[in-house]
Amino acid sequence: MFKLRRSTACLLMVMLFAPVSHAAEQSFDEWLQDFSRDAQAQGISATSLQAALADAKPIDRVVELDQAQPEFVQTFMTYLTKRVTPRQIGRGQQLLQEQGALLQAVEQKYGVPAPVLLAFWGLETNYGQTLGGFSTPQALATLAYEGRRHAFFRSQLLDALRILDAGHVEARNMVGSWAGAVGHMQFMPSTFLAYAEDGDGDGKINVWQSIPDALYSAGHYLQSIGWKRDEPIAVEVSLPEGFAWQEAAINQKRSVGQWQALGVQALGQATLPPAERDAAVILPQGWRGPAFMVFDNFKVVMQWNRSTNYALTVAHLASRLRGAPSLSGGAGAEQYPVSIDAIKRLQQQLTELGFDTGGSDGLPGPKTQAAIRGYQLAHALPADGYASPSLMQHVATKLAAQTVDTELIPGFPGTQP
Repeated sequence: MFKLRRSTACLLMVMLFAPVSHAAEQSFDEWLQDFSRDAQAQGISATSLQAALADAKPIDRVVELDQAQPEFVQTFMTYLTKRVTPRQIGRGQQLLQEQGALLQAVEQKYGVPAPVLLAFWGLETNYGQTLGGFSTPQALATLAYEGRRHAFFRSQLLDALRILDAGHVEARNMVGSWAGAVGHMQFMPSTFLAYAEDGDGDGKINVWQSIPDALYSAGHYLQSIGWKRDEPIAVEVSLPEGFAWQEAAINQKRSVGQWQALGVQALGQATLPPAERDAAVILPQGWRGPAFMVFDNFKVVMQWNRSTNYALTVAHLASRLRGAPSLSGGAGAEQYPVSIDAIKRLQQQLTELGFDTGGSDGLPGPKTQAAIRGYQLAHALPADGYASPSLMQHVATKLAAQTVDTELIPGFPGTQP
């Protein structure tokens, strides 16, 4: 899984949450004139520029969405149950029948099973029902001018114009999310240019209106970034009594056979890959929640969307489309969402107690999880690395008690004589 050094991660967080604007340097019209000259110097046609950006103005709503920060970290079970619903499952199973021949052809070419493709489709756009309502060129121009990552969005805008130059879609039909993702599978323009395919053979790649183009493109992308045929993304498992919770981490790999020897078993109708395959066990909602064995295809899905919740939800929706039951575990998990500010406070408290989180950015990443595990092991708690409300209360209580103890020591640094 992609990792950042803490110093790099903190720099990226500053870049993500501190709006960068050119407004003080030049007006949007001036910026657009400079951009248009640069685009034409790179081979973009004046026709595409005119069609896409004539009379363009910054879109206020795009700026608002770009600068919005989440207040809470949603629990895995909440995230999953909002997305894997009876309606979503029923519609996906209907599409398995309606698009069966197409899905089989994509699977034969790229090795991605039909239920997995449908799971991506369902999560990204509700099977094509919500493609987004923003003009992609104008949204990207807004973000390139006023956004947090203006260099990135400038490059995406150039790629969107290259798509128009290639004649795949008309500018008026190039719509998508506020961040520039387009089509049934929500590809960024750079991903479109690298991986999109003409699935219906009409000489164009229209991922907005052509389902064959969208599905073939998704299959091609997944194969290109490492999808393995005949391997699951994740399988729900049961853990034996006395399991060492600190062993459940994405970087703690063993062979499937070794996990089985420790008593880890598949739940429900699922079967595990051959014993020699590498796998990790993860606990997305702590030791009280469901447990999953994850494989190389889990890392592939994480390249599509770097969210553990998203990757596990793709896996579960795909299994439900095959007729598998709902998850067996998770009933005892703590269901309360945790605020970003609460995680920052936890990181600060753990650091004060001697467990280095690498900073207080509000993100429970690998270093914070390691610090939580260290604290849990030191206090004989299940070492799952999960930033639960009960763990936060335990840490706060321990720090308060330590503070009282040190205040009673004459001359202790920071205390009054």
